Amino acid sequence: MEKIALDVLGLQPSMSQTNSYSVVLSEQHGNRRLSILIGPFEAQAIAVAIEHIQPTRPLTHDLFKSVIDAFHTSVREIVINNLQDGVFFANLVCVHNGVATEIDSRPSDALALALRVNCPIYTFDFILEEAGIVLESNEPRKGDTRAQRPAVGSELGNSVSDSNTPLTNLSVDELLRLLPEVIKNEDYQRAAHIRDEINRRKS
Repeated sequence: MEKIALDVLGLQPSMSQTNSYSVVLSEQHGNRRLSILIGPFEAQAIAVAIEHIQPTRPLTHDLFKSVIDAFHTSVREIVINNLQDGVFFANLVCVHNGVATEIDSRPSDALALALRVNCPIYTFDFILEEAGIVLESNEPRKGDTRAQRPAVGSELGNSVSDSNTPLTNLSVDELLRLLPEVIKNEDYQRAAHIRDEINRRKS
């Protein structure tokens, strides 16, 4: 299968789970984005790398990078390679003495390490087809997804656009109208839930 290159755009607080975050990835040569739910400690590890913060003592992923460097090993790439029952899986592809070895990893750990060693990040089309969010062609593909965005416009009505409105209370037509507005506001976690709710009703 052909691998698809991704960029890490940033982190967003999860709208569905308290003390959780979404790491948002962007397709390099396309208009799809992938939102992966992670915990607060994993989010901190990724945020430290994004902001190029140097902790006073090495964090876990900094330690792992130091071990890799000390033993003259490199991380060639990470691949988000599977999605089962809503759970993402990833591999590290490490190279030592010219021999490549794949190591199973949580995507959050793989991404935190990839940002530290500056290696490529990939996934496959079937994962983006199943879990990706498609941007409108005129939407910007890069930006700070950590910034809080204004509420969705009032043209849909407050009961529909309110982020606290249960999606089960909305009709399919309302969900389809809401989805592009949520994407426009870069709330990819809620967009993923809307997509899942639409798919659930179609099944």
